[in-house]
Amino acid sequence: MKRINAGKLRAIGYDQRARMLRVEFDDGSAIDYEGVGRDVWQRLSTSASAWSFYRDNIEEEFTGRKGRAKPQPGTRPAGLDELFD
Repeated sequence: MKRINAGKLRAIGYDQRARMLRVEFDDGSAIDYEGVGRDVWQRLSTSASAWSFYRDNIEEEFTGRKGRAKPQPGTRPAGLDELFD
């Protein structure tokens, strides 16, 4: 995964063999897009405006499957501090 800070995007990753793009958002959600070509990944990962590129070329062109982003090492999801502290 490549960490980015572009609009609501927080991380992007690509599995070339599976042709799957994973996009993680600042709210902890994630979407996996199947059938994404390497050229689309390269343009997204090098775009000066990744959020706009995502909205124009991925969100509208590919069907995604929703999921959850993996927490960063050393962090706990919001709300758990009250339960465990």
